[in-house]
This record gives sequence, structure tokens and C-alpha cells, in this order.
Amino acid sequence: MKIKTAEFVVSNSKVDQCPNSSLPEYAFIGRSNVGKSSLINMITGRKSLAKTSAKPGKTQLINHFLINDNWHLVDLPGYGYAQVSKSTKRVFQKFITAYFEKRKQMICAFVLIDSRHKPQPIDMEFMQWLGENAVPFCIIFTKADKLKPKVLEENIENYKNEMLETWEEMPQYFITSATTKLGQDDVLDYIEEVNEQLRKS
Repeated sequence: MKIKTAEFVVSNSKVDQCPNSSLPEYAFIGRSNVGKSSLINMITGRKSLAKTSAKPGKTQLINHFLINDNWHLVDLPGYGYAQVSKSTKRVFQKFITAYFEKRKQMICAFVLIDSRHKPQPIDMEFMQWLGENAVPFCIIFTKADKLKPKVLEENIENYKNEMLETWEEMPQYFITSATTKLGQDDVLDYIEEVNEQLRKS
């Protein structure tokens, strides 16, 4: 898939204020410092579509972007140790949950995982919640350029082993780097393939 157009649509904290559209949505979510904005900008080929920040937890709203006039990319707030107050965190964690529970247009969640680290409890718990609530998701391993190939392979293998202790099979996953554009085509081709299946059905 080639990205011809990518435009900001709306930011809000209420699911019922999301776009009144039947277009499929793909949500991107991960821990607060996983490199989500950089990845979104890399995937779409736009340098500043999603706002990047050195300070984790910049995204605190549901952000909708219209891609190629036929699907929405949704940038969700990070979970984890964003430097915001507990009351603020509770509010936006609540609307993340509401988004996944209520938004019928949401086709797939991309859960971003920092490939440099061993499996983190907060990521495992979040994916467990998605599974228990029948929310379809894929994993995107980020920052692959920061590791030597052998270490990267070992880290992902560790993740697989841990996932398979509680999951029947490893979810579909992608290895990416916002710096080298690794994985850009893989993620976009996957979205295009799913969109094609939706059109046929």
C-alpha cells in the first residue's frame, strides 16, 4: 500500500465523539515511551503527523487520522508510567477501555512493544485484557535498529516463549524501526490485505 494522503481528523476523549464513519480503524497503542508517534510518522511517511516528544505520555486523547480516504489510523494514549497525575491517568485509561469495548469500526489493535526489553508485565497484562475481551490485535516490535540482529532475535524468541505459556499461538507480529523504515511495507500490506477482505465480505 502506498500512502497518498494522511490527514488529521479529530482528537477527543469520548468514544461517542469519534468520527461517525463506517471506515475500518486500526488503533496504535503501547507503553508511554515505546516510540509510537515516530512509528506512526514512519508508517505514513509524514514527518509530523503524530506529535513526538522527549517526554513520555504526550498523547492523552483519541486521535483519528484519515489515510488514503478509506481507513482511519487511531493514535491512542500510552499506558504505563506517563508523567501525568494519577487522576488524569485514570480518566484516559477509562476511555482507552471504552474505545476498545464500544468502537465497532476498530478492526485491529497494534500493540507496540520495545524490542530492547524482556517481556514487561504491563504489556502482558494489557494483551491478556485484549484477549479476554475478544479484541483482535497484532504486536509491533519497535526500535529494532538499536539491537544487533542476534540479540533482537533472542529477545523476540523470549517474548514468544512467554506468550505461549498462556496463549495458544503467538499473535501476528511485525519487527520495525522508525529510523530505518524497517517493517513499513509489512504493516501497510497487512492493513491493505485486511481491508481487501472486508470489502469482499
